[in-house]
Amino acid sequence: MLAKHLGRADGSDVVVQPPLSQAVGYVVVVVIGLVIAFTMVFVTKLLKRTVGEDNKKTEMFMTANRAVRTGLTASAVVSSWLWSTAMLGSSLVGYVNGVSGPFWFAAGCSPMIVFFAVLGISCKRKIPEAHTLLEIVRIRYGTTAHIVYMFLCLVNNLIAVANMLLGASAAITAMTGMHIIAATFLLPVGVALYTFVGGIKATFLTDYIHTFTIVIILCYFSVKAFTLEEVGSLSNLYELLQEAGRRNPVAGNEQGSYLTMTAKGGILFGILHIAANFGLVIMDTSFFIKAFSASPQAVVPGYVVGGIAYFAIPWCMGTLASSVVLGLENTPIFPTYPRRMTSAEVSGGLVLPYFAMTIAGKGGAAGILIITFMAVTSTLSAQVIAVSSIISFDMYRTYFKRTATDEDVIRWSHYGVIFFALFASAFSTMLHYVGVDLGWTLYMLGVLTCPGIFPTTFTILWKRQSKAAAIISPLLGMMTGIATWLGSAYALYGTVSIASTGATVPCVWGTVASAISPVPYSVIITLFKPENFDWADFRKERLAFEVDTASITSGRRSASITREDIELNDQDPNNSQPLLKRWGRVAAIWALATFLGHWVLWPLPMYASKYVFGKGFFVAWMVIAIIWLWGTLFVVGFYPIIDGRDQLLSVWNAVRTGGLTKGGKAAGPAQASDTGSGEATPSVIEVEKAGGNR
Repeated sequence: MLAKHLGRADGSDVVVQPPLSQAVGYVVVVVIGLVIAFTMVFVTKLLKRTVGEDNKKTEMFMTANRAVRTGLTASAVVSSWLWSTAMLGSSLVGYVNGVSGPFWFAAGCSPMIVFFAVLGISCKRKIPEAHTLLEIVRIRYGTTAHIVYMFLCLVNNLIAVANMLLGASAAITAMTGMHIIAATFLLPVGVALYTFVGGIKATFLTDYIHTFTIVIILCYFSVKAFTLEEVGSLSNLYELLQEAGRRNPVAGNEQGSYLTMTAKGGILFGILHIAANFGLVIMDTSFFIKAFSASPQAVVPGYVVGGIAYFAIPWCMGTLASSVVLGLENTPIFPTYPRRMTSAEVSGGLVLPYFAMTIAGKGGAAGILIITFMAVTSTLSAQVIAVSSIISFDMYRTYFKRTATDEDVIRWSHYGVIFFALFASAFSTMLHYVGVDLGWTLYMLGVLTCPGIFPTTFTILWKRQSKAAAIISPLLGMMTGIATWLGSAYALYGTVSIASTGATVPCVWGTVASAISPVPYSVIITLFKPENFDWADFRKERLAFEVDTASITSGRRSASITREDIELNDQDPNNSQPLLKRWGRVAAIWALATFLGHWVLWPLPMYASKYVFGKGFFVAWMVIAIIWLWGTLFVVGFYPIIDGRDQLLSVWNAVRTGGLTKGGKAAGPAQASDTGSGEATPSVIEVEKAGGNR
């Protein structure tokens, strides 16, 4: 496995006993999961009766009427990447490589989240009625391309969920002794329930609750670590980490130190991670669904703010947790004392759980149990709704019943939710029994997720890419990546096995080949017969369902819609183009700035200079990381409340005065709009329908 270079235990057979009972594990995974699910079901029904959000309508179920505001969008974006592996994996690479590991983990995520704002606003401008990425592919290239990209997206979703479940199940088992297979199958239960009922809006709301809870606990850990006498301060933590480097120097690191960005393993992981994550973002239909669900004014700021805020989570917690573990694993307070963590423990993602147990005992274990559960269920929800959208829109509505009604599509969405929850659990179980764990999937997943990066981006941004290029280049790219990955494993280690294919170098070569090779494939194939696609053709096919706006037009304004949103969907579609193009330029500038900052200007000079952190520099490094983490708490926790205060007030007033709706009809007198004009404001889709905006 990837951690095989860490060295063996010192001969002691110390076994770490789970600090919590199995009963606690089942209570969290099953009982709390169901409580959250039923709470979301209640909230979904409340929103229907107070602000007219009817999840029996497809546009509400799948895209939240394209009206989600910036705060909730930013929180949902952070949540989409707040996998259990974001915390478990960043701590893992920090333990293996030192301070460079968590930094490269974070830098491998934030640039492409921000870059997605470019794709999101481009889709808003060119095909505002879309529900999924695959609808765009089908309209531009036809059935064959649609099926190819459906396969690529489903592979992406499946490997992503397996990565989450493997890491989360191992952590929950370590904390409670709960059987790992029981955890694997029970984790999706609550997710499937609230996604089944609430659709994408329930996903947004649970994303918010889960992410807020997780970041609160992480902020607590960022303070609690320094109340431990053995740590005490950042200066003392520096001394502990320096001593750890002397005890167990890291091969490939400058002076063998954990305190340097000049780390061969770290930068190799950074290259692998940024390529793999571009694939995970661009080929994950849940990101497109969330972009389609955001109001036009919320797409760019939501993804930019969310992407930058996210950076602090793996950077801060990965560095802090791995530093404390490395510094204290030779002391009696560490769970594995007197031995080091084994390769299996590290690769299984147990660095963060052992950190929490060390600084806070059973309370720390409970905190890890909660954040692992929250993280995996929140991100699972996004994956489940993504796959259910593929099954309902791209399979059923496209190939089985073109005239499908709201009821038909919702029913098949429900089938998709149940099917994927069960299939993903079974697939993860199979991987566990063949010896695959978090470390293996974390390193190799890019080989399978990356082939569609550039062909998909070209589909949205480059009108010259030909149909043949769009179909052939990702398939050739996947074959190239797999061949390079397996060939490198065999050439370097003499065998193709779980261990050799999970090693760093084969995974880096395979991922890079998988990501980059489709570029020349696509360009060369396109040169034979380039297209000149007319973006206006996207608007010729009607995709959106009619929206029942009875409760809105009766006088109750949808507080999620701003007047700027209405302007962007004016009756003349050409009127909105300059504004959307301006947002596109803003998105491109932020995407470039984020990449240059997080991947070039900040880390590479430190790598090239072979700098080993001094005490003052390490203290500043950690202070900035902790402050950034607390800033993320504001973004994911308080900003959505501030930004969505109008709708919260509308719901509260409706409940307080009894002005609820029934069957989509207003039961009480019309409520005044936010502007005080007393005029109702229609939903975005309603305005699009009125103006023929397609």
